[in-house]
Amino acid sequence: MNNVHTTIEIAKDYLHFGAAHFTIFSATERENLHGHNFFVTADMDCTVGPDGLAFDYNVIKQELKALCDHLDEKVLMPEKSPYLRLEQEGAYLVGIFNGERIPFLKRDVLTLAVSNITVEELAGHFLRMLLATPRIAALPLQKLSIRVSSGPGQWAGAHWSKP
Repeated sequence: MNNVHTTIEIAKDYLHFGAAHFTIFSATERENLHGHNFFVTADMDCTVGPDGLAFDYNVIKQELKALCDHLDEKVLMPEKSPYLRLEQEGAYLVGIFNGERIPFLKRDVLTLAVSNITVEELAGHFLRMLLATPRIAALPLQKLSIRVSSGPGQWAGAHWSKP
């Protein structure tokens, strides 16, 4: 059978990170700061080669693990929110929202190029980061989907398909 397509799912226990955040609902409403143990999975569609392998998917696992480790034990803040302004003040990163000043030590905060810290934005962030990695871009993928969970039963996914 030539050109057999397969879907590979990666859902390892170690593909998770703990992070604090607050969701911003409007110019005047946001959640209180709180944390989640986020979990990440990947699904890939690809062709199985004559050797019975699609590709070495340890590459995906390694890159996902590195991304999870980078976000672990951080306060996540969005860089592109229309409602939150971020300012640096010495050793602090201060979020300014609806007249509130929310200071954090810079070492505890990681800003992401997203509009909000939600599972849907995190799924897109992971997908963009993976696709920008040369090792991932070189893989013979037809589709790549990333899902992020903030708890049991609550997932969001982002998807890419080869043009």
